[in-house]
Amino acid sequence: MALYSEAVMDHFMNPRNVGVIENADGVGEVGNAKCGDIMKIYLKIENNIIVDVKFETFGCGSAIASSSMATEMIKGKSIDDAMKLTNKAVAEALSGLPAHKMHCSVLAEEAIKSALKNYYDKNGIPYDKSQFPDCENCAHCHE
Repeated sequence: MALYSEAVMDHFMNPRNVGVIENADGVGEVGNAKCGDIMKIYLKIENNIIVDVKFETFGCGSAIASSSMATEMIKGKSIDDAMKLTNKAVAEALSGLPAHKMHCSVLAEEAIKSALKNYYDKNGIPYDKSQFPDCENCAHCHE
C-alpha cells in the first residue's frame, strides 16, 4: 500500500485555493514549531457564507494537501458549517493520512477556526471561546 492516497497526492500536486485574499474578512495563522508546518487561511464572507477562501502553507505535502482539502470543504458553506469542520473529516476526505501526519489535518482545522475567530473579533460578533484553539497557550503549536 502506498504511504499517501491518490487524493493526498492530487491535492499536494494540484492544490486548490492557494493565495492571498486582500482585505480578507478573516485571517488565521497556526503553526507547529516541532515539524515546521505553518498554515495561513484567508476568508471572504458575505451574509454568513464563505464566498472565497485561500491559503498559504509552508510545510510538507500532507500539510499542503490538508490545507487544500479543508478550503474546498468550507468554500460556499455557512460560517456555522465551517465551524463544524473537523480534522477527522479532512483526513477522511483525503482518503486517510499516515498516523504521523494527522497533525496536518489538525492544523487545517485550527487555521480555519482561527480565521473565523478573527472574523468574529473584527465584527464584534460574540462567540463561545471554548470552540476555538488557544494557540498562544496550546502545546500543539509550541511542541
